[in-house]
Amino acid sequence: MILIDGMRSDVLAAVDHPFIKELMKTSRYAIECRSVMPSVTLPCHMSIFHSVEPCRHGTVTNTYAPQVRPVLGLCEVLHGAGKKVDFFFDWEPLRDISRPLSLNRSDFINAHIHGYDTADQVLTECAGSRIKAGEVADFTFFYLGLVDDTGHKHGWMSKEYIESVKVSLDRAQRLAGLLPENVDFILTADHGGHERSHGTDAAEDMNVPLFLRGENIVPGAMKQSCCIIDIAPTVVARMDLPADTDWEGKVVFD
Repeated sequence: MILIDGMRSDVLAAVDHPFIKELMKTSRYAIECRSVMPSVTLPCHMSIFHSVEPCRHGTVTNTYAPQVRPVLGLCEVLHGAGKKVDFFFDWEPLRDISRPLSLNRSDFINAHIHGYDTADQVLTECAGSRIKAGEVADFTFFYLGLVDDTGHKHGWMSKEYIESVKVSLDRAQRLAGLLPENVDFILTADHGGHERSHGTDAAEDMNVPLFLRGENIVPGAMKQSCCIIDIAPTVVARMDLPADTDWEGKVVFD
């Protein structure tokens, strides 16, 4: 799963990237998958991995809040089933979306030191080398932070923002092209943005794309609505594993 932070849905038409055109032919997709409120990075990631709204997992800002009534996350469910989970990320607070000992490997580059463009590129090279060496975990989460950083600096839908989406899609396409044919591929985002911020329930903040490509997944637009809390149940379903009983999302590839 590759997640491009801050990539709102309508930028896909503006960037007109060949990888998106490819995915629309080969994937099950929703151009306007719904995010959660508040549409802020860490709450959104917690919801993606725990399949509940922020009011349930308790993290409502970019500071992690320990869960009062803990819900198992995707990493813990997969680890408990004997699966290996790898992370590649360059925004440090994402360390809290998995619990200790649930990851097989975690590669972190500090973007606040190196800058998001450099950090994203280093992570891409690292992940690419791992894939070429045949070191593919059962589930890999790959995070790209440049787009969100550019939106805050220059504004969502600015020329700089659109260029950052193009660069990030180039990197996603490169990694997807290295994957074996029998490996599922997911491309999505956590939230969008407007002006130089996000966090509201406006469509610009809440609508994000979701693409699912894999064996026996029929390509085409999803007929039902979907939300980012649907991602974790879909991942475990693709591995023939049950969803955690506390999860509230649904499987979306049917």
